Amino acid sequence: MVQKYQSPVRIYKFPFELVMAAYEKRFPTCKMIPVFLGSDTTYEYNSEDGAVHIIERRCRLNVEAPYLLKKIIGVDVVYFIQKNTLDRRARTLKIEAYNESFANRVVINENCMYSVHPENPDWTCFEQTASLDVKSFFGFENAVEKLAMKQYSLNIKKGKEIIEYYIDELEKEGVTYLPPFKDIEGVPAVEVTEEGACGVGSSRNNSLTPGHSEGTSHLSPEAHQTAEANFKIESEYIKRCLGELTPFQESCLVQLKKWMADAHQGKVPSDQTLMRFLQAQDYNLEKAREMLCASLVWRKKYQVDRILSTYDPPSVIKKYFPGGWHHFDKDGRPMYILRLGQMDVKGFIKSIGEEGLMKLTLHVCEEGLKRVEEATRVTGKPVSSWTCLLDLEGLNMRHLWRPGVKALLHIIEIVEANYPETMGRVLIVRAPRVFPILWTLVSTFINDNTRSKFIFYAANNYQGPGGLLDFVEKQYLPDFLGGDSETKICEGGLVPKSFYMSVEDYEKEKAEGHHLFDDSMYHVISLVKGQFHEVVLSITDKGSVICWDFDVMKDDISFCVYRTKQPLPPPEKEQNEEELQGCGHPSLPLGMLNLETPVHSVIPKDWVIGKDYFVVEPMLTCKDGESVQGSHVTRIEGTYILQWKHVETVHHHSFDFPLSSHKSKVMYYYEVLKSQDYRGRLPNMDYLDIF
Repeated sequence: MVQKYQSPVRIYKFPFELVMAAYEKRFPTCKMIPVFLGSDTTYEYNSEDGAVHIIERRCRLNVEAPYLLKKIIGVDVVYFIQKNTLDRRARTLKIEAYNESFANRVVINENCMYSVHPENPDWTCFEQTASLDVKSFFGFENAVEKLAMKQYSLNIKKGKEIIEYYIDELEKEGVTYLPPFKDIEGVPAVEVTEEGACGVGSSRNNSLTPGHSEGTSHLSPEAHQTAEANFKIESEYIKRCLGELTPFQESCLVQLKKWMADAHQGKVPSDQTLMRFLQAQDYNLEKAREMLCASLVWRKKYQVDRILSTYDPPSVIKKYFPGGWHHFDKDGRPMYILRLGQMDVKGFIKSIGEEGLMKLTLHVCEEGLKRVEEATRVTGKPVSSWTCLLDLEGLNMRHLWRPGVKALLHIIEIVEANYPETMGRVLIVRAPRVFPILWTLVSTFINDNTRSKFIFYAANNYQGPGGLLDFVEKQYLPDFLGGDSETKICEGGLVPKSFYMSVEDYEKEKAEGHHLFDDSMYHVISLVKGQFHEVVLSITDKGSVICWDFDVMKDDISFCVYRTKQPLPPPEKEQNEEELQGCGHPSLPLGMLNLETPVHSVIPKDWVIGKDYFVVEPMLTCKDGESVQGSHVTRIEGTYILQWKHVETVHHHSFDFPLSSHKSKVMYYYEVLKSQDYRGRLPNMDYLDIF
């Protein structure tokens, strides 16, 4: 498996010319890098105008490996080829490196770029990408891969220290400023072209062509002001807002953000959100990406981004729900207090149903994300989670009411899948004897990492050493727990039956099951090889606009829009139709038959394209993870057909996760705007701000 590394943008608060002078002091040897034994110049070129300097070196590196492995490979030194292209006029340095030793067994590529900061000409940016592919190595492939990644991570940490060390050396020598390059009158300027930069010297061409990786594809300052620059991350920003990360963790964050920007047309969740999903999957990129994409689809389907602005708690919640936000803990995390023992679970479910409790929970989670961001700004340090203080005084057997426990488990399932790593600490106080029963029921549904953050206090143990005061300042501790802070949280109690739903409404809500929200606009469909899903629309209003918005949730699909004036034959009787989740406009659910049943399009096979029916929107192949929005103005009355079809995937992106079955999954929404309602502009079908 190819291992990849992509660095955040590292900033040197020194001019480019001074950084270059410090960089050159690393050669031919560098005492700051013990494994770097030296280098020999194999090629050098200087342009006539002095602006361009290209140098190629053969570098010797010490092999730091276990004794047995060194004996097997039979060498103590390995060789790398490094080619540097310095453009003083553009103020860029492009570095390309690859291994010469064992090149038929191991492929190592590294690309680096020094350039001027786009917003401050006196600062210098550094970006770095690398890849490692161990094809075969005497049966030690895994050991070599781990060893190489470990050594590379150690060298990455030293990189900035080395440049700053040599800048200090220059200052001791009296060099604090070097003027930028200026053209010499009478000497024609030499432009560095991609062909010229890569054609001089003897560097191999595989994987080292321009555009190989972000940050190395251009040599002009303007190149760093493209749209891609908006999705780069600076290392100082990471330290300030996200905390201390290892090079591997930084690389995972950068790669995931780049993938999300590419696959979702630039719509990327916040860096804090990306980090939470990476942490939840132990920085496994494929699993984190799969989990995040599923969550984004869930948020879009149920319009979760609107909850903070649209959700109005029912009066029964305002009067009887014993929970709310209350100051911070000692680590600066927002603190949420829930007096679960005083909560009438049965009363709330009979008043607002499981759906109402779910909406309340999601509102709390969304408010928590907002408060976490505010805490980061206020404290000036990374805050990525909140604390929950759970008071269980009053918990008894009525809290183990089966529908209530079932609702709790469903809520935990939704929160774990869509709000990972948001709980920094859970303080459970005054736990009664009945609590172990409840904990046994719910603990298996809680992620192991989240479960490790629970701290339990029975009876009054929270008041002694190691108690709540170790985590919460006394001035912020609620008065009902012996603190000095008065809370505005209601005391709960039994919900009056006057708030209960009618028997008919309650039975209907219970029978409908876990539908979450009733107002979802989106359909979810699954397709296997040879299957279609088609939506048939009869357009009698010339000038109407058909709008669509869909997300490819799994595997690849094709999408096309057809038109015909001929009447369509009735569809064949469907068998074993899969459930369409959500509601919205009724559609003709073709292509949802049993896998062994032949699936036919609503368009007869003997119809001729261009005669009996026409393509009005050409076929679009959409990759796994893509989000597509579009529209078509109907110039002619007739029947229009929106068609999705499974596409057999031959090659997966290197970042894709393996699929257990060849089944495509699509979530879609469509609507038809009448011509009189269409005034030259389409409805906004973009994503709402996510997270």
